[in-house]
Order: sequence, then C-alpha cells, then structure tokens
Amino acid sequence: MFLELKNTAIGYQTTLIKEVNTGLSLGEICLLIGNNGVGKTTLIKSILNQIELLNGEVILNGNSTKTLSSREMAKQIAVVFAKSQIPANYTLRDLISFGKYIHYPYYFELSETDQQEVEEIIESLNLTQYSDFQLTQLSDGNLQKAFIGRALAQNSPMIILDEPTTHLDEENKIIILKLLRNLAQEHHKLILFSSHDWRLAKEFANKIWLINNEKLEAGITEEILLKHDELLNPNLFQLNDGFVAPKITAPYLHKEMLYSFLQKNFQKKLSHLQFEFKLSFWVISNGDIQKKCYSFEEISAFIKKLH
Repeated sequence: MFLELKNTAIGYQTTLIKEVNTGLSLGEICLLIGNNGVGKTTLIKSILNQIELLNGEVILNGNSTKTLSSREMAKQIAVVFAKSQIPANYTLRDLISFGKYIHYPYYFELSETDQQEVEEIIESLNLTQYSDFQLTQLSDGNLQKAFIGRALAQNSPMIILDEPTTHLDEENKIIILKLLRNLAQEHHKLILFSSHDWRLAKEFANKIWLINNEKLEAGITEEILLKHDELLNPNLFQLNDGFVAPKITAPYLHKEMLYSFLQKNFQKKLSHLQFEFKLSFWVISNGDIQKKCYSFEEISAFIKKLH
C-alpha cells in the first residue's frame, strides 16, 4: 500500500478519531465522509504531518511521515484545501505553474516540457480564456479549478482534496471528477477527497472512509453504503414539529420533493401512509387501500379525503 495508517489516533487536545488501521494503494479513489466537526480536515492535516499524531504512525510509500521534510512530502502528495490563501499579483497560469517548482530550485525557469504540461492542464480544466487573469479576478469556481490545476502540475503519486467541488456548478464538478478518475485509472494516482455528498462515492469512488463515533470505517464503496442505510436515506430537513413523515420509497430527489411538499401542506401525522414512486406516478397505500396519483395536487386531494 502507498498510504498506511497504523493504530493512529488523531485530534488536538482531545481525540477525534482513534484506533485507525487502514490504507490505500495507487490507482484507488477514496471518498472521506462524515458530519461537520468529526475530524475530516484534521485527518487530512495529520496525514500531511501538519498536525502531530496523538498515537500511532502514518506510512507513506514505505516511510514514516515523521521522517519526511515538507519538500519530500510535496513530492509524494499534492494537496487542495477547501479554503486556500490567494497569492497576490499572480495570474492563473502562474498559480498552476507553481506546482512544478517542487522539482526545481526557486531560481530556475520551467522547461519547455513543463510549460507545455501547464498549458495542457489549463486546457483540460476549460480555463484557457482565463490564463492571464489575475487570481483576484476569478470566480470562486474557476479559482478552485486553478488550485486543482496546481495540484495536477505537481505530478505527485497521490492527490488529497478537501471538499474540491464546493464552489463548482454541475458541469465543472463533472469535469473535475472525470479528470481525477482518469488520473487514478490511466496514470495510477491515488486520490483521497473529502465531501458531504455520498452520491459522489457511488458513481466515482471505489473506497470510502467513513468517520463516525470517533472511528474510521474503511471499505469498498458499495459495501459501506449497504451497511449504512442513513447514508442512502438521510434525515430530511424538518421545519414542522407537528409533522410525522410517511414511509417514502423513491429516488432521492423525488423523495426529497415529496417530503418538502407534504411537510408544508400537512401539519399532522402521516406515518400510517406509504408512498412509492413508479416511474411516472405515485402509489399511496393506506392499509388495504391503494391510490395511484400522477401529481402532487392529486396526492393532496387524496390525503384530505382520508382525513
């Protein structure tokens, strides 16, 4: 394995994650998930040796990270944090080029090969038209892509990204995810990224690290999702204290929309009802009674008739 965590405990004064024993190999894509405050960013910084471990060790390419300098770490791992400091008076091309300088003394100029690779990265991220823009002129989304470009230019065997798609719209999110997947599959890179969106895992990651109750559960994506129903069926946002939801069987988006509609329109318990989405219509079950509805208006009328 390229990355190993051995009996690792992570935190500051108090432990956030304990007894971690897991690892990842080159060519794998791992999604790091967990609620706010459970230690996702702390775990990343601990792997990078930016925060001292409370116990255990992290092994990177056969070496303890405690023995590696910052420059040696950078040659092994490229990093993109959710909130990165913006260098003053630099262009987008400058920022991406910085990724190459871990391989050079600071006073060297980039070779033609490296300059060409920087231009190819800019093009792959659909940023060509912004190449000479000052970083302060970029949108949050394009700035995030530029920092990802810097990590790609670093050409390290592992890339760690902390919430990499936060500021991106769907089109740019897909561009980044496809690019990272290509790096893992075609160029044998190890990708570890954190996100609140478990749906990325099902389509994109082959491993999951799930942080819960001070433990890190690691495994194949599909196996972790099957063991944790709360990931596939998260609690929906509840405003109405008097509302008790029915059982809803549907794709996530349809489920969320129906839940929203029912909560806004019915201040009562609906737990005796069951809703199931069937391609183009809903089937509502109330004991032995079943009703087929093609719209939320029909659903509303049926529930009102029952009460």
